[in-house]
Amino acid sequence: MLKEGYVRIPSGCAISGIIDRTGRLFSGQSITDSIATMHDRSNGLGGGFAAYGIYPDFKDYFAFHMFYDDLIAKQETENILKADYVVALEEKIPTRKTAHIKNAPLIYRYFAIPKPEKLKLSELDENEFTIKFVFNINSNIRGAYVFSSGKNMGVFKAVGYPEDVANFYKLESYKGYMWLAHGRFPTNTPGWWGGAHPFNLLNISVVHNGELSSYDTNRKYLEEFGYICTLQTDTEVAAYIFDLLLRKHGLPIELACKVVASPLWKQVERMSPKEKFLYTNLKVIYGRALLNGPFSMIIAYGDGFIAINDRIKLRPLTAAKKGDMIYVASEESAIRQICKNPESVWIPRGGEPVIAELIRDNEKEMYSTKEVTA
Repeated sequence: MLKEGYVRIPSGCAISGIIDRTGRLFSGQSITDSIATMHDRSNGLGGGFAAYGIYPDFKDYFAFHMFYDDLIAKQETENILKADYVVALEEKIPTRKTAHIKNAPLIYRYFAIPKPEKLKLSELDENEFTIKFVFNINSNIRGAYVFSSGKNMGVFKAVGYPEDVANFYKLESYKGYMWLAHGRFPTNTPGWWGGAHPFNLLNISVVHNGELSSYDTNRKYLEEFGYICTLQTDTEVAAYIFDLLLRKHGLPIELACKVVASPLWKQVERMSPKEKFLYTNLKVIYGRALLNGPFSMIIAYGDGFIAINDRIKLRPLTAAKKGDMIYVASEESAIRQICKNPESVWIPRGGEPVIAELIRDNEKEMYSTKEVTA
């Protein structure tokens, strides 16, 4: 089968996200029902889910989800993994026979933490150590692909419609506090298991509808910080850019959003002096992290998610709220399928993020589509 970068197919795609801001766990059936409503937005060449809070018994371990083409790739990967990590549990990811899911690779998961002596020798923190491991496997082990590497979360994806993917992985048996889903209608790429969404690195997961014309600029920028883009797909760079901005550079979430969907220069010119100074510097420093082209995407980062459009809103995105539940999706119908009477429903403006985070102890309730001020 041809992989990424060799085929162009017109794009559609469906995205959906749900969070219970109290941290209450709920099953994967809700997100499955939501994304299935948008069946006609995808074409069976990819579906996937990201689930947070699903591994409480191993919450301090990195949960590696792996695809293998064969046992040779599995053995080579495990040799590297077990040399550098203490593996608490390894097993096949449970699946069930599903008529429309075919040609499945070997699918395993490992709960592991870096060996202290290896971590000390590397002079890296555990996140950088793990990123190095992920890029090493994905770049150098033929037939192996790490498609999920966070803590207390996991990505589940395949070639197929999303509702079939959910059935294949038995997602109704998992419970999480936050879920993302994607139905794929590929842009520029064929359908293969690794190319399905979500794309993940550590606790960052991204689902995306659109096409980023800035891919090559973004990729070259990320390579300067040690990221290795192996899939030749635009969504991969979006995941890495948010990891760079949020984890490595420690930007506030609102500012990270203004980097990827930066105000136009004509808008900056009309801002107050303080705002103008802030946004001018953001555009100068992070100009190559701008995501250009039509997109709507949801980015989960462990404590919550961001849903955001391109600056002129060339892809659909709707949001809703009911109590402590926040919903975002490509279509309002996908929200009303699982929340019949939301308290509020709105369509975010282009470049305006919907930010939904877990409520922390003694925290004033925060739910926003914030505009950043200097």
